[in-house]
Amino acid sequence: MELDEKSKYGEPRKHDPSFKGPIQNRGCTDIVCCIFFIVAILAYFAVGILAWSQGDPRKVIYPTDSRGQFCGQAGTPQENKPLLFYFNIMKCASPMVLLEFQCPTPQICVQSCPTKFMTLVSAVNTPSDFDYYKNFCQEGVTMSMGAAQILSLRLCPATLIPSVPFTRRCFPALGQKGGVITVGNSSQFDDGRGNMIDAKNLLDGVSNATVVMEARQVVMKIFEDYTQSWYWILIGLVIAMLISLLFIVLLRYLAGIMVWVMIVLVILVIGYGIFHCYMEYAALQQKPGSNVTIQQLGFQTDFSVYLQIRQTWLAFMIILAIVEVVIILLLIFLRKRLLIAIALIKEASRAIGHVMCSLFYPLFTFLLLAIVIAYWAVTAVFLSTSNQAIYKVFNESACMYSRDNCDPGNYSTSVMKGHCPDSQCLFAFYGGETVYHKYLIALQFYNVFLFFWCANFVTALGQMTLAGAFASYYWAPVKPNDMPAFPVFSALGRSLRYHTGTLAFGSLILAIIQIIRVLLEYLDHKLNAAQNKFAKFLLCCLKCCFWCLEKFIKFINRNAYIMVAIYGKNFCTSAKDAFFLLMRNMIRVAVLDKVTDFLLFLGKLLIVGLVGVFAFFFFSGKVKAFENTAPSLHYYWVPILTVVVGSYLIAHGFFSVYAMCVDTLFLCFLEDLERNDGSPERPYMMPESLRKILNKKNKTAAAE
Repeated sequence: MELDEKSKYGEPRKHDPSFKGPIQNRGCTDIVCCIFFIVAILAYFAVGILAWSQGDPRKVIYPTDSRGQFCGQAGTPQENKPLLFYFNIMKCASPMVLLEFQCPTPQICVQSCPTKFMTLVSAVNTPSDFDYYKNFCQEGVTMSMGAAQILSLRLCPATLIPSVPFTRRCFPALGQKGGVITVGNSSQFDDGRGNMIDAKNLLDGVSNATVVMEARQVVMKIFEDYTQSWYWILIGLVIAMLISLLFIVLLRYLAGIMVWVMIVLVILVIGYGIFHCYMEYAALQQKPGSNVTIQQLGFQTDFSVYLQIRQTWLAFMIILAIVEVVIILLLIFLRKRLLIAIALIKEASRAIGHVMCSLFYPLFTFLLLAIVIAYWAVTAVFLSTSNQAIYKVFNESACMYSRDNCDPGNYSTSVMKGHCPDSQCLFAFYGGETVYHKYLIALQFYNVFLFFWCANFVTALGQMTLAGAFASYYWAPVKPNDMPAFPVFSALGRSLRYHTGTLAFGSLILAIIQIIRVLLEYLDHKLNAAQNKFAKFLLCCLKCCFWCLEKFIKFINRNAYIMVAIYGKNFCTSAKDAFFLLMRNMIRVAVLDKVTDFLLFLGKLLIVGLVGVFAFFFFSGKVKAFENTAPSLHYYWVPILTVVVGSYLIAHGFFSVYAMCVDTLFLCFLEDLERNDGSPERPYMMPESLRKILNKKNKTAAAE
């Protein structure tokens, strides 16, 4: 029955006395996909060049006035005018603002926001007042023109209102006194035409103008936090790298002890996290307003507000407690298999000891991934800012050309101006109607797709290179004499020379699945407001299915690359051979491979926990020794989260060497069991330590 079951998954490997590890005489594989990948990369470069020639990142950095000029941009007349000033902020109360992202009122760049009430009618009669007023007017205005002419030409606002800068824009300094909305301590102000306006009328204009900028405000604050803390973040990442490297070196010599130390420390670190969350939760018990729920609080741009309510710390405490219990239960149920997994890690440590340069290969992978990410990010920014400035007709009275496109250069003599004398041609937004602009979405999609493809290719290259190096260790009869002088470089050369197409093929399959997941997330975001529960359920099922499919494809790819590194066959054949080999040994896969993965995951968790706790105490100012050293931040969680994520990626990079070593040795070990039987003619190639674990012996060794 067992033989029938195994026959479903192909025949076991036959003994081959000439097989000595990774085959040297091999040919190129998956050539068509290699050519397709090269063409796609060349097209990607073309997209980047096109984006860089058309894009302008200044559009997302600086606010833009009514003439399309950037406020505060160095090397321009607006260099010393970093703030945007609205002539009539109440015009922003129009619902069209939320659609067009532009207020139908003149906007100019100014050096500072107005600090006092003043009307143009009163200012033209006093030279000193008019000199101050001119700072908020268009160029060319003179006192001799008179208030009526200036207002008719819209060269100056009718009135100035005390304002404050917010996201590089001047907004009325609204306040509240005795339940009444005030601006500049007054509940009313003169609109410059003799009418007294209630300060509360400014609320709608300010609200609409700020709703467009709220997301940008958060982004700008986060960006400022990065500028203030980037060097401390780098120090944190360097510490994570040193801890990871130290941990790997210690595993090389003290694998058994280090694994148990790692298990204990992970439990202690998570336990401290639970204790800290409880202390914060208890400290807020008597604080007024701390019993508000997250749902009642809603979305807040100041994320530190969430740390002032008890429910946040309760949620953190529950999550950490669940993680702690799950880890402890897994350790209890897997206690016998842990000994086997520790032995496998010891053998991986010996392999890495013979291939020490493999520890530094993740740095090469990080470099390539950094190049891919940087190219994608820069191209995305240039693509998103490659639109042209669009000017539209804005008017106060009825006009047949309202919101039509216009040219500010000759608008004063145009037919539109003749039919609508009180209209203006103002900058509206960035867009375009050329062929290039029509296909911008497609170019952005291509940019994302190639990012996934290239990132997966870099990861696959690392997996195949390390697999080739560790396979040469396993199959060497005498270690290290029968190993290549430079195993990693030899494996890297073979991978690039013969198997670029195979790497591209596996990466392409994974990239297609990932881009489908991105599209599903986009559809889910669009359907958030929909009431169709069946559509939401179907979308949720699809997201779950494609998530599982991505995990399965990653598993298949990883083992396929190991087989390619050993035998030099194409992707499909290697994937089939690897899958059948694993299926013929399913029990061993569950017992050895997955338990080892769990132990390595605990190691990553430990490094992230240690660095994360240190980052929390440093950036949050909880420790007095760091109060004067830590930078002043809007959101102290920004550098903490960056350090935690970066530490995980660094730890993952170093531990991925161990994981790849274990997977390669495991697959070679399964092949060894099928090829050989321990007889003098077919001795096992596995080290003695693994033979002891599995109760296997070479008969020649037993006879001695």
